[in-house]
Amino acid sequence: MSSNYEENITLPNGKTVKVYTGLFINNEFVDSIDRKRFETINPATGKVIISVVEASEKDVDIAVEAATKAFNEEWIHVNGQERGKLMNKLADLMERDIDELAALESLDNGKPYAVAKSVDLPLTIDVYRYFAGWCDKIHGKVIETQNDKFCYTRHEPIGVCGAIIPWNFPLLMQSWKLGPALACGNTVVLKTSELTPLTALKVAALFKEAGFPKGVVNILSGFGPTAGAAIAHHMKIDKVAFTGSTAVGRTILKASADSNLKKVTLELGGKSPNIIFADSDLDEAVKWSYHGIFFNHGQCCCAGSRVYVQDSIYDNFIEKFKAHAQSVKVGDPFHDDTYQGPQISQRQFDRIMSYIESGKEEGATLLLGGKQHGDEGFFICPTIFTDVNENMKIMQEEIFGPVVAIAKFKTVDEVIEKAHLTTYGLAAAVFTKDISRAIKISNSLRAGTVWVNCYNLFNANTPFGGYKESGIGRELGKYALELYTQVKTVQINLES
Repeated sequence: MSSNYEENITLPNGKTVKVYTGLFINNEFVDSIDRKRFETINPATGKVIISVVEASEKDVDIAVEAATKAFNEEWIHVNGQERGKLMNKLADLMERDIDELAALESLDNGKPYAVAKSVDLPLTIDVYRYFAGWCDKIHGKVIETQNDKFCYTRHEPIGVCGAIIPWNFPLLMQSWKLGPALACGNTVVLKTSELTPLTALKVAALFKEAGFPKGVVNILSGFGPTAGAAIAHHMKIDKVAFTGSTAVGRTILKASADSNLKKVTLELGGKSPNIIFADSDLDEAVKWSYHGIFFNHGQCCCAGSRVYVQDSIYDNFIEKFKAHAQSVKVGDPFHDDTYQGPQISQRQFDRIMSYIESGKEEGATLLLGGKQHGDEGFFICPTIFTDVNENMKIMQEEIFGPVVAIAKFKTVDEVIEKAHLTTYGLAAAVFTKDISRAIKISNSLRAGTVWVNCYNLFNANTPFGGYKESGIGRELGKYALELYTQVKTVQINLES
């Protein structure tokens, strides 16, 4: 690897870490054809961390050619057991470098270092290990047809997969795409968010160290309208997996139709309802509901941003929820007691503030927050709105920030109806001690995940995805494998 694309930077905690800045193609860090670079910003300070190489459509072409060659000439001949060993070796290396990866994630994304190390990294590593276990267990079936015929199916890799990941969980989203793709025997061209390129490039170096063949994994830093669009339209990419906004998801689906009808999976936006019944453990409901909306600074597609509280406990819930919000620390991501860091960028900060202004203009009561925290970086105070209705913009659109709207309800039928007054269907939650009610409501809600008496719990073996405009397909678990393979039927005439 050329030293031109390796630099040492000093972290806010005083430690030094090596970062990679090139495009990762064919197991090497290289420059782009246009020799362009862009800066990545520390959202806690608004200052430049470093500049990285910017990929264009021409660089996507080179990466796709590398992935195609690797698929046809080498990777397709690597058996499942060997693929699993490589993925487990990658997981070992990530565990070895967990401190550096967590620090880079915190620096580039703004999430607390303690959270990156205790939540994001362990789950990321679990995902790679989980899919490593599937590598030699992907198989078809023998199907009985006629006595003189033999029929079987094969689950074969799709080929070259394009992956486009967001900035809110850079490490996790990388593993959610690469894990099942590699387990099924595909090669990958992955584009990071232009806002958070650093951890993906660090992991790229670990793919090489783990022993993955050249061209199997290619990682590009770049922008959606250029590199992302090139991946979505590319005639030699057989499948695209995207996580991000519903608006961009529509363009990727259209690009598939306009190009080679590549397979598409989309994990998109949400406006998830969180339903609190009067018989719930109120302190637990407050704790989990706070985590449901303010985890990762509200930058979570499944955030419980619409909280519905049964009228008899509404005032008590509001009092406790506000007190909890006031007790939680917002600040420097490298401080051990920080729960909420900055928003990702000035643009996102401004977008969230515009929603807060909209809430006030439409008549909602601003109970708490609604302003910048501190005088440096992109921090927003935890913001609580009450006296809301379903027609308000803050109740209909995904804010993707630390803003929650809390409403009352009386009956089960009423709250289920209100929960569905959105175009999204990614997640939901129910808090109650009545297990029969919990199951009944969970089965009634049109959402890909329903949490009961908890929120934002994820496991590598449980599928995640949405109903309605929240996406197409599922990630994680066995269900994800179906979306990275294609099924072939073989019919043999035994009489010939």
